Amino acid sequence: MLHALLELERPTRVMVVEDDLVTRRLLCTAIELEPSLILNGAFGCVAEAISWLKEEEVDLLLTDLGLPDGSGLKIIQACRRLSPNADIMVITMSSDEDQVLACIEAGAAGYVLKEMGHIDIVRALLELRAGGSPISPMIARKILLRMHSNSMNEAKNRPAATLLTPRENSILQLIARGGSYAKVANALGLSVGTVQTHAKNIYAKLSVHSRGEAVYEAQRRGLLHMALPKLRDQYS
Repeated sequence: MLHALLELERPTRVMVVEDDLVTRRLLCTAIELEPSLILNGAFGCVAEAISWLKEEEVDLLLTDLGLPDGSGLKIIQACRRLSPNADIMVITMSSDEDQVLACIEAGAAGYVLKEMGHIDIVRALLELRAGGSPISPMIARKILLRMHSNSMNEAKNRPAATLLTPRENSILQLIARGGSYAKVANALGLSVGTVQTHAKNIYAKLSVHSRGEAVYEAQRRGLLHMALPKLRDQYS
């Protein structure tokens, strides 16, 4: 219990990795001005940072990615291995989605751009230590757009069995054979309104906006059962 209380009272140990000397000094000064933080190490390259991590523990890691002898991603991975309880934040000029996701996968919980300013970056460090995940708005938007794009691509390539319900599949087959909503409704014993609702759901799942696009996309994905009789045969 006493050990836990001492841990709470102890200032948070911060490690800074930034190759630009001026930027590193400004960051270090801003950190030293915050009473709840203590600067425990400041380095300008990957090798020095990893060497220090092997000997010392850290509570907060603030690292750049573009360093003279490699990527800050290596430091993130080393920190996660050597100081597993540390919170990690990336500070960089890059907002590349692949790079952001790679850092998050490696263990970073915060990702901010250098343009934020040194005081704001220190505030982000405090937010991170308090359990938040500070991410610059521009980066957050790119991540959301990337996730949305991936979700759309997954939907486009989803197997027919999981993409459409049996009823939607039946309606799609009849629509593809030229049937109007009225004819499809008559063939399946449904109301025209019900068929229209199912058609809208089909369009949404196929990410299309018209009957022609739906037929084309369904054929591209192999969703059409062309061996079925044509719609007109069902009324003979």
